[in-house]
Amino acid sequence: FRMTPEEALAGVTFNAAKALGMSATHGSLEVGKGADFVAWDIERPADLAYWLGGDLDKRIVRHGVESSI
Repeated sequence: FRMTPEEALAGVTFNAAKALGMSATHGSLEVGKGADFVAWDIERPADLAYWLGGDLDKRIVRHGVESSI
């Protein structure tokens, strides 16, 4: 599809929220938006493609609170 890893991540975060009409409250880390995200233990976004199905979760945050799976 000729997308960079950064473009793919934007497609499933900000652009997805925008397409659903939810970009005011979802899709990016900003003050006032819901904070649901995962921090991966990788050096660069391209590394995600090599670890699909692996255990890369470093931190998981749901509704602004760190949690476990």
